Amino acid sequence: MYFVVSLGVIGGIYSFTSNRRHILMSLMSLEFISMMLFLMLMINFSFGGFDAYLGVIYLAFSACEGAFGLGVIVFVVRGFGNDLFSASGIVQC
Repeated sequence: MYFVVSLGVIGGIYSFTSNRRHILMSLMSLEFISMMLFLMLMINFSFGGFDAYLGVIYLAFSACEGAFGLGVIVFVVRGFGNDLFSASGIVQC
């Protein structure tokens, strides 16, 4: 099970680093990485016999990160008209 979750994290990191066109796709891959890490945390807690309070706190912070990302998307789309990195002038590569 750890192998599948590790592949998910590696795939999310690859997706985050290779997709540099849309801000929304970058935020989606960050959310995928955080969900895979949450799954790994829950697997560790279930095998160790611990309570899952830390997992709930992690999930709350992950939801706050997602809401902040959506706020950034709304701000960028209203300011520049689309969510492309190249249109906003943020990245000068």
